[in-house]
Amino acid sequence: MRYIAFDLETTGFLPGVDQITEIGAVRFENGKPASVFASLVNPRQSIPEGARKVTGITDEMVKDQPPIENFLEEFAEFCGEDMVVAHNAPFDFQFLTADIKKFESSAPRGLVLDTCAMARKVFPGLMNYKLGTLVQHLGIQSTGFHRAQEDATYCGHLFAHILNKVAVNGQIPDTETLVSLSGKSALKFPKIIKQPKQLDLLSSL
Repeated sequence: MRYIAFDLETTGFLPGVDQITEIGAVRFENGKPASVFASLVNPRQSIPEGARKVTGITDEMVKDQPPIENFLEEFAEFCGEDMVVAHNAPFDFQFLTADIKKFESSAPRGLVLDTCAMARKVFPGLMNYKLGTLVQHLGIQSTGFHRAQEDATYCGHLFAHILNKVAVNGQIPDTETLVSLSGKSALKFPKIIKQPKQLDLLSSL
């Protein structure tokens, strides 16, 4: 099975107000990382101290990086129609959706599933369902947290564990069953139809 695990780092918690500072996505094939899409992003605003302490990403690190609109088309192409997973997916989904709409960009076409919600059902009884807690519980090899590529990789491995846990006779359930595990509807990025630019009639005279 092939799927994309992704993660964002941001300046805060409000989509459309706060901005993305890092994007990371990892394509998994048969439960193992196969390719990576990752970069720091210039948020066009100062990164608050709280965000800097969590991620370690500073203004100096992002000042020469491209803004998010430079990455959206390539990110959509990287994901294609593959299923997409993220931990606390609604957070990352809302941030990307805000920018996809703002810049009228292409978007990933696959369903987006939340590994946090799924893990609550598949691995009941844990003290919490933070990514770090699940990584430790499942023995997933880790280094640091709160950087996009690393967290996306952990999320992808977590989803592989979820798939193995719910497989029946080695068969992975269909998409509808996987969606039901989260207890909520799957997310789907908007399909943006770009409006044609109006012709400058004066220039044609």
